[in-house]
Amino acid sequence: MGLSTRVIILSMYSEEALIRQVLRNGAIGYLLKCSVMEELLLAIRAASRGEMYLSPAISGAIVTDYLAYQKGADASDLFEQLTPREREVLQLVCEGHTNTSIAHMLKISTKTVEKHRANLMSKLEVHDVAGLVRMAIEHRLVFLNK
Repeated sequence: MGLSTRVIILSMYSEEALIRQVLRNGAIGYLLKCSVMEELLLAIRAASRGEMYLSPAISGAIVTDYLAYQKGADASDLFEQLTPREREVLQLVCEGHTNTSIAHMLKISTKTVEKHRANLMSKLEVHDVAGLVRMAIEHRLVFLNK
């Protein structure tokens, strides 16, 4: 049986969005720098058993945030966050069009397309185009022609 690396983040930041992103990217623990040494030892022991560990100072907020997200994760809720123009841009991105071709098709500037893309990623909480496409397809926000 090979060893696998488990990551525990030690940070001064307690924003839920950042913690959520770190956990989605594979970290197994998150502690605040103000944590006492015993807490770090608890996190290391939990990680060695393959268990997740969150600082008590942030765990309540993360659980509450997670439960609220799960309730609101319905595809129609995600879609409702988007403006009509963002929906158009999302559809065209998922079809594989570049920013330049989208700008030409919608008769807007490339910078405007980039802004719409950034807004989409922010609203849908994804950080790259592949994630944006995956999210859109999984939640049926777009329909791809065969």
